[in-house]
Amino acid sequence: MGDVLFEPLQFRNLTVKNRIVRSNISGRFDNYDGTGTQTRINWETKFARGGVGAIISSFVPVHPRGRIIPNYATIHADDRIPFWRALGQAVHEHDCRFILQLSHGGRQRDVPDLQFPRGQSSTSKKDPLHGFECDRMTIGDIREVVSAFAEGARRARDAGLDGVELHGANGYLITQFLSSAINDRQDEYGGPLENRARFVLEIVRAIRTRVGRDFHLQMKISATEFNNALLFTKFEGPGNTVSESAQVCRWLVEAGVDAIHVSTGSSFPHPRNPAGSDLDVDLLSHTYEQLASSGTNTFRNLLLFHNDVTGDIFRKAWLDAGVDPAAIEGLTLPDAAVIKEAVDVPVICTGGFQTASVIRRAIQAGQCDAVSIARPLVANNDLVHQFAAGRDRAERPCTYCNKCLVHVVEHPLGCYEESRFPSREAMLEEVLSVYRPQPFA
Repeated sequence: MGDVLFEPLQFRNLTVKNRIVRSNISGRFDNYDGTGTQTRINWETKFARGGVGAIISSFVPVHPRGRIIPNYATIHADDRIPFWRALGQAVHEHDCRFILQLSHGGRQRDVPDLQFPRGQSSTSKKDPLHGFECDRMTIGDIREVVSAFAEGARRARDAGLDGVELHGANGYLITQFLSSAINDRQDEYGGPLENRARFVLEIVRAIRTRVGRDFHLQMKISATEFNNALLFTKFEGPGNTVSESAQVCRWLVEAGVDAIHVSTGSSFPHPRNPAGSDLDVDLLSHTYEQLASSGTNTFRNLLLFHNDVTGDIFRKAWLDAGVDPAAIEGLTLPDAAVIKEAVDVPVICTGGFQTASVIRRAIQAGQCDAVSIARPLVANNDLVHQFAAGRDRAERPCTYCNKCLVHVVEHPLGCYEESRFPSREAMLEEVLSVYRPQPFA
């Protein structure tokens, strides 16, 4: 009997060679205007060479106003197609599929760009953590963004990519419509669950109208939002429950979605996503300077992080709202199992996976059909090859320290946990390897 980890995963329109997917993660590797670079191609091919069956791209904006930060490649115009075609071809050389994540940040962002200092959302309320301001979307705005998602899918298909994922999780625009804690609209896009789901269902139908039924389309959703887990959201509601999300997933499948990708948390970052073993507030106090003038709360946050007393209070509150480090791996499996019971399409689960036996048991128990991995693959790009060689866990596993994500606003994305390397120089060599090969000799 073969190893379930290496059995092909069959979607309606796509076959993936194994059950390990690289989840959406990337750094500021592109040009300010959203054109792509060789560095991003280098980044993605690292994981394709490492053996994953498929890669889900990082956050790819379908509209310039949906950017979360400059220097992320976009898909909002036809002149972006050649870059994504080149990236897809590079990944395909390693028998790896590439799924582009169609995204829009809404009110949630890291660093606003020059063109659009204000975001868009289902609400006019600023986000509670950073205080990024936004405009409540009009019906005309909604129609424009729905069309932008459909055109993004068409461009991904024209680029020869293997499918698209709607980023409907972790506090971005689709979440802002779905969430009972965020969406305060009084029109047909707010109120009961069916109305809150209208926006994403219109996106799915528009994509199917534009690209047909034979192009892979999946949806990432925060099954349980835990919206009031944040220090600054205690006064808000908890947001959607897993049972509500299961109903949304049924509607999504009926509308034409081929798979569901299960996550958690109504924002990014969130204490449960990415759940961490600790929080380096001293490091955060330095990298957060990049955001200091971006939102109405960001300077307050910077002062909070710089003060030893308030910084320690924030750190403790953040960790207390998360999960025990021993429970990080597979923390979303219970929600994934509920979603899998509700739908008849494959379910992918994310949540700190890095142990072959844990993943194997989850799939064999019917909790999910595949897992997606981000941080442990950043730590060990060849983790899948290690699994194939019989290792249950990497010799130097991810510590869930989240230094990779604390660094990412200011520095290249990579593993910054020095204890995993023989020296600081070796760590920096690995981090900077993403810039090779260079775009010119």
